[in-house]
Amino acid sequence: MALATPDEPEITRRALFKERDKVYPKSVKGRFRTLKWTALILLLSIYYITPWIRWDRGPDAPDQAILIDMTGRRAYFFFIEIWPQQVYFLTGILIVAAIGLFLATSLFGRVWCGYACPQTVWTDLFMWVERKIEGDRGDRIRLDNGKLSMPKLRKKVAKHAAWVAISLATGGAWALYFYDAPTLISDILHFQVTAQATFFIFLFTGFTYLLAGWAREQVCTYMCPWPRFQSAMIDEDSLIVTYEGMRGEQRRHLKRSESWDDRIASGGGDCIDCGHCVHVCPTGVDIRDGNQLECIGCGLCVDACNEVMAKIGRPGELITFDTHNNQLARANGDPARTKLVRPRTIVYALVLLVVSSAMFAALVLRPRLDISVLRDRAPLFVVLSTGDIRNGYTFKISNMTRERKDYGLTFSGVAGADVSVVGLEGDEHLKPVLSAKADTVTTYRIYVKAPASSVKVASTPLKFELTDLHGGETAKYETVFMAPDGTGK
Repeated sequence: MALATPDEPEITRRALFKERDKVYPKSVKGRFRTLKWTALILLLSIYYITPWIRWDRGPDAPDQAILIDMTGRRAYFFFIEIWPQQVYFLTGILIVAAIGLFLATSLFGRVWCGYACPQTVWTDLFMWVERKIEGDRGDRIRLDNGKLSMPKLRKKVAKHAAWVAISLATGGAWALYFYDAPTLISDILHFQVTAQATFFIFLFTGFTYLLAGWAREQVCTYMCPWPRFQSAMIDEDSLIVTYEGMRGEQRRHLKRSESWDDRIASGGGDCIDCGHCVHVCPTGVDIRDGNQLECIGCGLCVDACNEVMAKIGRPGELITFDTHNNQLARANGDPARTKLVRPRTIVYALVLLVVSSAMFAALVLRPRLDISVLRDRAPLFVVLSTGDIRNGYTFKISNMTRERKDYGLTFSGVAGADVSVVGLEGDEHLKPVLSAKADTVTTYRIYVKAPASSVKVASTPLKFELTDLHGGETAKYETVFMAPDGTGK
């Protein structure tokens, strides 16, 4: 809000946000539009088909190729199985994806935003449906500005019904990544789907309908953080959508009676100011004003401009993917050179290679055995009638293989101590053998007993070691043995 000056009788009010100008993208044909259609079909096919791919993991194991089993606390990706304690792999995947995005941006600008971002893909699909039902740009503008009528109502209802159907398919497909796909579809058809699954299906249905149908370019302009720091990812040699101003300016409308020689002689440029590049832009950007936050780098304005240039008999690529340095070189009469290999891209590529290699090595060498030991806290210890000190532990074995395993248990750190396992009979002086079922967590109750004379302090380090009796793989866990303070002195 701005206060009134002495010359102003009233207070001038300013809105906190810029009022939205609805964008009506126009259809266009060209190589970048074809590339976007190809990317859309490929990505949507992957998204909708992937949950139905089967992968045999043996008996009693899910046969869905990609599945995030929240109930069983597992993540499956073809032959890879991720347990809860291996969640760092998911962190690594996000890091690799981020570095890959940095590299792609430094090379080709916002190519991710223009072709592969889910917001772009689903918005493109929704706009295609809208165009098929309501018509192209001019038809949609006239329809929205016209009075309510039955034809208008029918078109609006049909469009939103199609949007809701796509949104339901999207929300349902997302849920299939967390449930067995055939089972969930059967439950839906028989009205037996769980409340949890229903909630997430409608949640993602609502988000898809809202973001792709209504918010559209507002997501890219205001909600997404990526445009705000993309400038740190690109440099003067990044390939981005550019307007060749030295050739296009001074822009003005083309007169029928004016020849190109006369136009050029009078200072006119190739740009005839038709606005076609703005009309096809999904975010309503005028690329002739330079690189902007709202530009998603889809290249549709390139197709639109090339189409116009072909009609008026002028060379194409007035709007094109180019670098800032190439534009400066052409302005100075020097040859243009595109530098894909430069310090920035080398650093990103090396970091990507190192992190990917580390992830691959960790995946190949990851253990198939893990143990977790929880010491009793109430009571911390028990003094037996013989004077010995006993501690209790809850011992969990994670057998990450598809076979039943037998493990030998040993421990060290407390002299003269013995271990006993609840449910296992045998001499407590011998090494216990613990069995674990395939692909599960097996829990044992373990007691460690030590003579009071061998425990010198209140807390003594204790190390458990579990060894596969057939495969040789080992797992270790360090804890403590508690005793009364001053024992053994």
